[in-house]
Amino acid sequence: ERSFQKIKKPERPAPPLQSAAAKEWRIRVNPKPVKTEHEISDLAEKLKGVDLSRTTAAPELKKFRQKSKVNPPRRRPRHVEIRRSFPIYKLKNELVQAVHDNQVLVVIGETGSGKTTQLTQYLADTGKYTTDGKKIGCTQPRRVAAISVAKRVAEEFGSPLGQQVGYTIRFEDRTSPNTIIKYMTDGMLLREIFTDKELSDYSVIILDEAHERTIHTDVLFVLLKELLVRRPDLRLVVTSATLDAEKFSEYFSNCRIFRIPGRIFPVETIYVDPPDDRDYVDLSLDMVLQIHATEPEGGDILVFLTGQEDIDYACQSLHERMEEILRELHEENIYIRELIILPVYSALPNEIQSRIFEPAPPGKRKVVFATNIAEASLTIDGIFYVIDCGLAKQNVYNYKRGIDSLATARISQASAQQRKGRAGRTGPGKCFRLYTESTFLNEMGAATPEIQRINLCTTALNLKSMGINDLVAPSFDFMDPPPPEALTSAVEQLRKLGALDKNGIVTNLGKKMAEFPLDPPMSKMLIASVDLGCSDEILTITAMIQTGNIFYRPRDRQDEADKKKEKFIHPSGDHLTLLTVYELWKKAGKFSGQWCYDNFVQSQSLRTAHDARKQLASIMERLGLGVVSCGKDFTRVRKAVAVGFCLHAAKKDTLGRGYVRLVDNRSVYLHPSSSLFSRQAAMPEWVVYNELVMTTKVYMREVSAVDPKWISVLTTKSKKSKLIKNLLDK
Repeated sequence: ERSFQKIKKPERPAPPLQSAAAKEWRIRVNPKPVKTEHEISDLAEKLKGVDLSRTTAAPELKKFRQKSKVNPPRRRPRHVEIRRSFPIYKLKNELVQAVHDNQVLVVIGETGSGKTTQLTQYLADTGKYTTDGKKIGCTQPRRVAAISVAKRVAEEFGSPLGQQVGYTIRFEDRTSPNTIIKYMTDGMLLREIFTDKELSDYSVIILDEAHERTIHTDVLFVLLKELLVRRPDLRLVVTSATLDAEKFSEYFSNCRIFRIPGRIFPVETIYVDPPDDRDYVDLSLDMVLQIHATEPEGGDILVFLTGQEDIDYACQSLHERMEEILRELHEENIYIRELIILPVYSALPNEIQSRIFEPAPPGKRKVVFATNIAEASLTIDGIFYVIDCGLAKQNVYNYKRGIDSLATARISQASAQQRKGRAGRTGPGKCFRLYTESTFLNEMGAATPEIQRINLCTTALNLKSMGINDLVAPSFDFMDPPPPEALTSAVEQLRKLGALDKNGIVTNLGKKMAEFPLDPPMSKMLIASVDLGCSDEILTITAMIQTGNIFYRPRDRQDEADKKKEKFIHPSGDHLTLLTVYELWKKAGKFSGQWCYDNFVQSQSLRTAHDARKQLASIMERLGLGVVSCGKDFTRVRKAVAVGFCLHAAKKDTLGRGYVRLVDNRSVYLHPSSSLFSRQAAMPEWVVYNELVMTTKVYMREVSAVDPKWISVLTTKSKKSKLIKNLLDK
């Protein structure tokens, strides 16, 4: 789809990269074609890997583009020919009629069928679902998907983004009173239903990619199932992978299943039995080299790996291996195309991620190493080959220990099919699976729903604030109920935070906490900061934490980046370090992007924090919570952090190498990214942290030093007014 966006305006030259670390790895050689079959076989012999001699070059991308390129009309619909090429187009009338005839419809369509971009437009074109101020809502499991799909549909619809077609993600709203098609994350629709139980602004809700089973989607299933009884005019469409279709249909009273057969282009699946002495990263590199050698005229390559560490290693290793091979080939006068190696993962700055969307110039081939962010959220033009390692990082919360762990696990069959589909978007492709067919059939079943493996505190508070107090099945009809112990643990945490009373009923404090799109401890910290006279500073810190990675540490300039970071470090810890970064960025003038580049700070993250801060401030204003500054009295800020995270207190252990948690005496350690990590010789005696993450050790993230007297006050039962007074006295 992305290739046809160029119809609208002439292609611009690619902008220069802003950082030396951002430049892609390039192998520059004379881009002449390999002259003979004998030379190709010689080249293949020099490369390690699996025998792919039975494969053939993937054809026709250029021919397809020439065939499909049309001069778009000035008015909707744009890109007429490409829209008609989707498999869904042949079933347009039947699909629209099925939505009309069935209150709930499960739609099954392979990757590339067009269901995400076309169904909303088909329904809007009828005019039935956009009258009386109603709109069509479509959820996405990831924010990057909501944005990119909305941009695409707005272009096809002939409307500026934010007018008839818009999107809403956390801390960003690109809609208007004229919006009739609205894309959003499933979390944003969940927040809407918390404030408007009838979803009175919507005529149709589409839950896209429902097979991913995020916690927000599972809660929406329950709430929408109840809402459909009260609103017979509302239509619900659930799109899913084939494996989950029957289960979804059964949950919604055996509703109709509508199937969209086929895809635009065929994709061949090739299973590779991995040797015992090769790990999946090295085997992936072998496959890239083998494809590059045996299919020199084919398209670009997409490689799925598990995370940043794997991807950085793969990019560097491929660069080194290609250089060595090319030196040998050059002596024999053998030439291959230039190889452009690009990484993509969530921690990369947006300007670097965007490089993957630029088409490879003539005579060059692109190799993209990606996490599962590229499964369904990103469409990369020109991909003909997918290499799937069959693994992904998965976040699992241990409710007994209160620890998040990031584990490498097998992906589901649905995810494997999604990955395969990336190769069939713009031409016939091939998918190389680095596991056997037996593994695919027997060890890669359905994914574990997120609701059964993550912290339920936020979900429990939001549901309690809606008046839903019994969250245990069958009273609350989860498709796959969470463990009862996990719900009990969440309710107990909320009770200790003061969000629930002893009977499990939401308190006035809990109702205010639920108004913020934040985790409960963060909400409590923000609310407490008003009485402590530092809400202006806590607003900034809270917004900065929501954006994720602030600092960028490129592989080839790590020492330089570390020195720049040192000047921001506040001796009391990470929260005030984040405040320092924001304030210096603001003082640099007009929220300078150049300042970010010079200081190895991600400009997009700071802009997101700026927007988040404005939204949080508007919520505080609506709740009557004042925004006041403490000036340079940062002790007040640390006290507010302690109020929110008093349950996350830890004391330095006797050896001085780590900390011991106050609640259970378990050992925890400062994360290497913490500003306190470099001060090992002067580690504070007591700290509080935002969260625990288990990798090689149990690490604390976002850590600040506190006074143990504050923890003593906060863990003593007393009224709020007395607690704050005692805390200020200390």
